[in-house]
Amino acid sequence: QVPLVASGGGSVQAGGSLRLSCAASGYTVNTNSMTMGWFRQAPGQERGGVAAINSDGTTTYADSVKGRFTVSKDNAKNTLYLQMNSLKPEDTDMYFCAASRHWSLRAPLDPSWYGYWGQGTQVTVSS
Repeated sequence: QVPLVASGGGSVQAGGSLRLSCAASGYTVNTNSMTMGWFRQAPGQERGGVAAINSDGTTTYADSVKGRFTVSKDNAKNTLYLQMNSLKPEDTDMYFCAASRHWSLRAPLDPSWYGYWGQGTQVTVSS
C-alpha cells in the first residue's frame, strides 16, 4: 500500500492559488504522531524543503514561501495540505509530501529525516 498519495497540482498563472493534498494510508503513516512535510524538486536538482508541520502543529517554512504558503493537516482525515497563494513562476516544480517517524524535528525541512514519500504532483506557474 502506498503510504502517501499527493494530489492538487496543476497549471496556474502568476498570482493564482493551488491547494495540494496528501492522503496518508493510516497503516504506516499517522499525521497525528509524525512530522509531515512538503518538498520540491526540479529535474537534476536536489530535493528542497518547502514547509513542515510537527505532530503538535508547529509549522516551519522555507524563506521563499513565508507569507504565501500555509501547511496544515486534518488528523481525522489523516491528510496533509499545502495552500499555495500568490504563486510565482519560480514556484514551478514537482512537489512531494513526506512523513517522518519523529514527532518533532530540529531540521524539519531536511529531507534526509523523512522515510515515507508520496509520488510527486507537478505545479506549473506561468507569468
